[in-house]
Amino acid sequence: MANQGPLRFVVVVGSIVVALAAAFYASLLPELPVPSQVAKAATALSNLSSRIKSSTTNATMASRPPVYFFSHGGPDVMYNTEHAVYPVLQNIGKEITQKVKPKAVVVFSAHWQAKPDLVQVNNAVENDLIYDFYGFPDYMYEAKYPSKGDPELASHILDLLSSAGIKSEGVKRGLDHGVWAGFHVAFDPVENPLNVPLVQVSLFKSEDPDQHYRLGQAVASLRDEGVVIIGAGMSVHNLRDMWDVMTSDDPARPLPYAVSFDNALKDAVEAPVEQRQMLLAAVCGRPDAKQAHPWMDHLMPVHVVAGAAGLDVGQQIWTLQEGNFAWAQYRFGQVSDGGS
Repeated sequence: MANQGPLRFVVVVGSIVVALAAAFYASLLPELPVPSQVAKAATALSNLSSRIKSSTTNATMASRPPVYFFSHGGPDVMYNTEHAVYPVLQNIGKEITQKVKPKAVVVFSAHWQAKPDLVQVNNAVENDLIYDFYGFPDYMYEAKYPSKGDPELASHILDLLSSAGIKSEGVKRGLDHGVWAGFHVAFDPVENPLNVPLVQVSLFKSEDPDQHYRLGQAVASLRDEGVVIIGAGMSVHNLRDMWDVMTSDDPARPLPYAVSFDNALKDAVEAPVEQRQMLLAAVCGRPDAKQAHPWMDHLMPVHVVAGAAGLDVGQQIWTLQEGNFAWAQYRFGQVSDGGS
């Protein structure tokens, strides 16, 4: 969707100007220039060419929208306005709508895992909701979050996955609460509507971090078309310990693994790009990993967005270590005030 034509035109024109300037100054040199003059001219041209290429690369990266990871919380997050994460998600949502200004959003949620070797893409025109949770008050099963899909974008995603050797299929499926609960806070339909197509893509039904990193890499080029990619999960998510935490004398006090794992994940996300995939995979093998994530569905979206980030560095925007959860929010890449 993004138009790179003007950028290529500037580079081509710049190259022509360099060539003409070189020819002009060459005509002023003696017919047989001494080797030192030739060497200096060649070095100058090489340096100028490198600066042009570097400028082109930097401009391309700056024009790409960032990639995000949301710790989304439960279906109650959209009602719990006093929770510390509420204004954080609101601010990130405003950053996306008011500064990044995407042409579409593609989201990977912890609550949709297709098959071990298959990814599914929602190609519905209208996004219904799935109430994929149990034991909550009745009113939470009546929540609404209006949004539009984009069958054309879904088809494009399927093509990208196929080109990357990833088996995939289009399906019609509603948005799960991993998307709509957090999005209702970040992109409130009244106060901060998203107003662009929203397409959900599944995870693999696996705990393979590298498989999910490659999934992110496969769709990374969507960013060049003005698409924001968001992963939705939790940086620490252990429902098994929920009862013990809720009946403790201080439910907000983080369990030891919530602190240690959340900190380790931050270090891996913010690592130099050339080390990031390896360190993120290593996090899954930590002694506290299966305490922080008894099943790693809520962690895999981190690996997807890290893969989609390409050469962009990760940054923790905010976190809260709370009981058996941690709420880290991440951004990969820079925010341009002008949008893309």
